[in-house]
Amino acid sequence: MEYREIGKTGMVVSNLSFGASSLGGVFHSIKEEEAIEAVYAAVENGINFIDVSPYYGHLKAEIVLGKALKNIDRTKYYLSTKVGRYGKDGQNHWDYSAKRSIESVSESLDRLNIDYVDLINVHDIEFADLELVCNETLPALVELREKGIAKHVGITNLTLRHFKYIIDHVPAGTVESVLSFCHYCLNDDALADYLDYFEEKGIGVINASPFSMGLLTERGAPEWHPAPKPLQDLCRKAVSHCQSKGKAIEQLAVKYSVSNPRIASTLFSTSRPQGVLQSIQWANEELDKELLSEVQSILEPRFRDTWLNS
Repeated sequence: MEYREIGKTGMVVSNLSFGASSLGGVFHSIKEEEAIEAVYAAVENGINFIDVSPYYGHLKAEIVLGKALKNIDRTKYYLSTKVGRYGKDGQNHWDYSAKRSIESVSESLDRLNIDYVDLINVHDIEFADLELVCNETLPALVELREKGIAKHVGITNLTLRHFKYIIDHVPAGTVESVLSFCHYCLNDDALADYLDYFEEKGIGVINASPFSMGLLTERGAPEWHPAPKPLQDLCRKAVSHCQSKGKAIEQLAVKYSVSNPRIASTLFSTSRPQGVLQSIQWANEELDKELLSEVQSILEPRFRDTWLNS
């Protein structure tokens, strides 16, 4: 496994990292004991960056992850969580105020059984008033950074142009990393257009969802997936093509996403130990360039066809 620094943070992380959204049952129901074993499998096999949020499973992901972290040496991993997006009783809600953000970090630390978080992110800023993020949310997180409660500060987002807006409207050094999802995968590499900008600013880049939230899987996208139907149809065609070649599209998707040295790490998510081990194996294999070309040709008519978050 390769290790790369997230910007200028000093955090040197595995190029494949563990996204804990699955621990919240976001994609399908889980077995808690198995999910905890999945965390152990990740850390024991070289993954040293874990990402979570109080939004995932409406607190459940942090609670389950916290049970696992009780039994893992704190020096073995970097941990990221988020503020701003939440849920309760099956309903989503957002609160990017300074007060709620500070409270949220304290609550997350309790659930996760840790004393500090390595990276605190403003979650899904496409839902936020960007001026509020600049003038209230991020200053609150910087205050926590100054106190050592959070070591580094970042932002996450689906809409790429929002990253640049935020970074250009806050003091240099405020934002140390960005976490982008579904924009560096087989069907969409739009994140690549922003890498020069992030590097100029000294900001690290984390990629998430190499499977494009399920589009690039043999299981198929969940019913709630917001991608337009023509893109979903092409992704199913790409899945079938890989199967005809005796390969899983997941294998190609993981390897493609981790192969860009300008991206520090790519987050994947599973609640199964065997899923962790399989993903690590895929990340360590050679990229099948012939199959990649064939799949890209299939997806080309809807390449970079994005959607609004929900």
